[in-house]
Amino acid sequence: MKRILITIALLGAATGAVADEFTVGFNWEGLKLCTSGRPNTVGNPVFQLNDVPDGTKWLYFELTDFDALGYNHGGGWIEYDGAEMTQADVFRYKSPCPPNGTHTYEWSVTAAPTQSLSNPLGVAASTLSYP
Repeated sequence: MKRILITIALLGAATGAVADEFTVGFNWEGLKLCTSGRPNTVGNPVFQLNDVPDGTKWLYFELTDFDALGYNHGGGWIEYDGAEMTQADVFRYKSPCPPNGTHTYEWSVTAAPTQSLSNPLGVAASTLSYP
């Protein structure tokens, strides 16, 4: 299974201190193949989390297609309980479904103390090609 893990950004605490490297990983195991350009609405995959910033109570997930940047795949919030893995099917989003070959997708994850993107504690991202 092809998997690439990339950390995009890490925001320091108010003191300017840098925390451990916040990373996220995922795969599309079990996702129904879709290449029509008409995405299905599906439940989120399981995400593997590493070094989530202290003070994180919420995680916001957003899917981006680098080959169709104008398309909004959506995402959603998950309340963070300290686990290293999230549950599947907590929120709904529009699945990857490239109409013309393989596309590169990125899940970005914002760690926050509240269910708001106004004061993020850190951001991590993971990319994977589909199909």
